[in-house]
Amino acid sequence: MGVRVDWTFKGWRRKRLLGRAELPPEQWRSLLAELPLLRGLPPEEAGRLRDLALLFLHEKQFVPAGDLELTPEMELLIAVQACLPILNLGLDCYDGWVSVIVYPGEFVPRHEYMDEAGVVHVMRDVRIGESWERGPMVLSWADVSLSGEEDGVNVVIHECAHKLDMLNGGEANGFPPIHGGMSAEAWSRTFEAAYEDLCARVDGGEDTAIDPYATESPGEFFAVASEAFFEIPQLLAEVYPQVYRQLAAFYRQDPLVRKGSR
Repeated sequence: MGVRVDWTFKGWRRKRLLGRAELPPEQWRSLLAELPLLRGLPPEEAGRLRDLALLFLHEKQFVPAGDLELTPEMELLIAVQACLPILNLGLDCYDGWVSVIVYPGEFVPRHEYMDEAGVVHVMRDVRIGESWERGPMVLSWADVSLSGEEDGVNVVIHECAHKLDMLNGGEANGFPPIHGGMSAEAWSRTFEAAYEDLCARVDGGEDTAIDPYATESPGEFFAVASEAFFEIPQLLAEVYPQVYRQLAAFYRQDPLVRKGSR
């Protein structure tokens, strides 16, 4: 089967933008070498990731918040990690939203909701990342700067997983649009079992390989599992092998192979 060619206006425009994009080769090689998350990427995949990141930088608007001074290097670090999950899915998965808001550190958003009695409540929770359907992705730079170290924590991948999860419409619920050939029943069964198992372990006071924040909701479990899939794939495959297989089918990647673990 031949390579699919995008003859749309968007495809033509993106190809034209890439022809004009400027990223010094030494800067790209340095990023690949210094970010453990990207080690092991074959040249062809690294080239595709570079192109996706450059297009992401062009199509998204980076907005510094607070007193943060956002540099091109900082934006590139975010873009590369944001594009790793869609390496084999395509940038169109991130259509429908534009802004990437970056705070210096943790931030406290103000959210209002109405309960069943009609009473309006105001929530102010400390966050390091946040995503809204068709809204901005918000990140803490202090936490972004620590991402990609293969420790299982990656705020950029976490929030991008939420964005993918919300493609079905509505809030993130741990059930993104799966591909043809994947089983919705198998996905639900696998993630429900793993979620319940992790909740039981955390409730029992057990130290878990997966961040216990995943027990907050099925949507958070999917996002945290996605972090682990890219950052610590061997641990995820050992603890929840069926979750790993489902994520490999969804993201169309196998980090274990890339990292030489099998």
